[in-house]
Amino acid sequence: MKVAVLDIKGKETGRKVELSDAVFAIEPNNHAVYLDVKQYLAHQRQGTHKSKERAEIAGSTRKIKKQKGTGTARAGSIKSPVFRGGGRIFGPRPKDYKQKLNKNVKRLARRSALTLKSKDNAIVVVEDFNFETPKTKDFKQILKSLGLENKKSLIVLGDSNNNVYLSSRNLERSEVITNSELSTYKILNANNLVLLEGSLEGIESNLIK
Repeated sequence: MKVAVLDIKGKETGRKVELSDAVFAIEPNNHAVYLDVKQYLAHQRQGTHKSKERAEIAGSTRKIKKQKGTGTARAGSIKSPVFRGGGRIFGPRPKDYKQKLNKNVKRLARRSALTLKSKDNAIVVVEDFNFETPKTKDFKQILKSLGLENKKSLIVLGDSNNNVYLSSRNLERSEVITNSELSTYKILNANNLVLLEGSLEGIESNLIK
């Protein structure tokens, strides 16, 4: 599948690149996509939630009233969950939410996500660019030229570029990553993918193994 390469002004450079059918034109596997997105979201959870149970509450251990003759239920501790300020019954405890997923399933999910974006014509290939200094204004101008100013976009670089990354950091709807950071969730979460020409080789080599 051949795609025209655009410059940072949104105009065609006259060159075309070949996108591998093994990555951008497969039969999408929806279940693999579901599993990979599920794992990604699970890994975002810190799992540090915790509440104190009765053994962890600071308070007196004396018996607060006599056993019989009060006309009410027995009560042996002020730390009991039935009293205000007492411990919580079956409260949340720290938990690791990480899930395991086969590498081949992950690659299949990412190829499926890229194929879905390709079918929606939501992939743009742009020639490599750089900034002398970080400048959000210049980055916004590139998005405007590509028609992505008000759209959620994911820009994929070939190699880490601090100036481009810092230029995009204040923009809520844009995210800059390298090809090694590409995930199924990020692909699907963006309305449009902007693939820099230098990222294509890395994307294909990472997903075809």
